[in-house]
Amino acid sequence: MNLKGFKWTREPKAYVIGDDTVEIVTDPHTDLWQRTYYHFQNDSAPVLQMETAEAYFSFSVKTEFAGSHHRFDQCGIVMYLDSENWLKAAAEYENDAFQRLGSVVTNLGYSDWATTDIPATVKVMWYRLSRRQDDYCIECSEDGVTFRQMRISHMHRGIGTVRFGVYACSPEDSSFRAVFSDFHLTKCRWPAHDGQQPDEI
Repeated sequence: MNLKGFKWTREPKAYVIGDDTVEIVTDPHTDLWQRTYYHFQNDSAPVLQMETAEAYFSFSVKTEFAGSHHRFDQCGIVMYLDSENWLKAAAEYENDAFQRLGSVVTNLGYSDWATTDIPATVKVMWYRLSRRQDDYCIECSEDGVTFRQMRISHMHRGIGTVRFGVYACSPEDSSFRAVFSDFHLTKCRWPAHDGQQPDEI
């Protein structure tokens, strides 16, 4: 992919964009979250994205986070439309034993968080975001070959032109270097549903 077409929302203080890699050094106290449970509204994480009106596509990227070491340190895939409508997926550091591999979908100003625990020793993860009009699928992979579904979601503002890419942040008093590579934009890898047909209207 040509990374020259990617643009920042909240440019970080330290980063490097190469021909096929991106490195971000996270700034402390940066995050994305809206309201739910915690009640706070955090809209400070840097995101680097491209734009498309294509209604069917898949975007995948490799993330490396060897330096992740403090609670909630994270880097991953993102589709940031505006402060109250976005989704993300990442492995968030919790402690020396485990981290939370999960995804957040924020619709109309309210976030959710779906997670599963994985060992803290995992420091590489691929993610794939697929779009079918205004529905989206997020997948993850530990080898970049075999992807497994994390979630399917609807985005109320996710129709028409959208922006998607990568992000990294450290919600608490921390900083680490996140490395992104192996960027791919392809035809939609999320097949149409072949089971129960929709109800007739």
